[in-house]
Amino acid sequence: MADIIDLSPLVLTSAVSFMDFRVFVSQWCHINLNLVCGADSSSSLSLLQKVNECGLSLAGYDGNVDSCIYASQDDCRTTVWTYQTDSDGDLDSFQADDELKKKRKVSFVRKRTDVYKTLGPGSSAESATILAFGSLFTASYKGSESHIDIHEAPGDPRIQLLIQKIEFLPFVSEILNAGKKFALQTIKAPFLCAQLRLLDGQFKNHWKGTFLGMKQKLDLLKQKGSLPIHVFIMTDLPRVNWTGSYLGDLAKDSDTFKLFVLSEEDEIVAQTSKKLVNAGNGLRLQSVVNNFNGREQRCSPLSLPDILLYMEETICCCATLGFVGTAGSTIAESIDLMRKNSICS
Repeated sequence: MADIIDLSPLVLTSAVSFMDFRVFVSQWCHINLNLVCGADSSSSLSLLQKVNECGLSLAGYDGNVDSCIYASQDDCRTTVWTYQTDSDGDLDSFQADDELKKKRKVSFVRKRTDVYKTLGPGSSAESATILAFGSLFTASYKGSESHIDIHEAPGDPRIQLLIQKIEFLPFVSEILNAGKKFALQTIKAPFLCAQLRLLDGQFKNHWKGTFLGMKQKLDLLKQKGSLPIHVFIMTDLPRVNWTGSYLGDLAKDSDTFKLFVLSEEDEIVAQTSKKLVNAGNGLRLQSVVNNFNGREQRCSPLSLPDILLYMEETICCCATLGFVGTAGSTIAESIDLMRKNSICS
């Protein structure tokens, strides 16, 4: 995460201490991850198998391990985590309806649970060295995430200050600079950004409204501005599949619209991924001494981080003609928050 999100302000204020997960695995599992990239295929396979075995233990597959690991069995289906509220133990407002219960054989109810009372001092988790908690560790639920509904802590000034500080955390400079560069050197003009990601969980529910909003925005720009209108399309639909679609119609009308997309194959994406690996932002945040230095690795391109989405979000923040997002999408919410904080200025 710290390779992508700039967490340095939290470190500077001593609000949080960080340990990069690669360093944690290296120390906890007694594995020198520096050897993974340079080893031959058989050695790499053996190392990765050892990492996997250790990861399963950390993920709680073996349950609680004495005072070593406490594996939380709560996930978003049954639990909404709260803090300093009067709702501990209450039923959450969202419950599976009768149709969903029958269709998916749902038998659980969802309750609001105070995280401090359940996992803090005096709880069965208190004596554990590691708390396997959250979306990273709930592997037994095959990807289910924790649902955390904590937006303020009026009775705890320290936590309240931390909540305020993490309300907005920008991407690291490598990603921000690359997104700005694409806007300035490739698009080269004021532009509109449209988020049309078919695999976005909310797009299938709101695609009609999203396309309608985009059409209305473009019609307004045609009346007010000069042509062609520059549009950055944030989409996972390849250009070859645009034929017969609304995007295909826009692309054919080249006198009115000039469309831009970003793909994983673009040189700027590959260059930025390599810069991230070399920067080792997460490793620089260490509050512990370690012998793992990811910046010295010489890994194959397959191991480069996937940053396409983050670069697309940054580009959308630079869209001076506006942004058309998908209602309810966390990606759209992220872009709106970044635009509110003037990331591209």
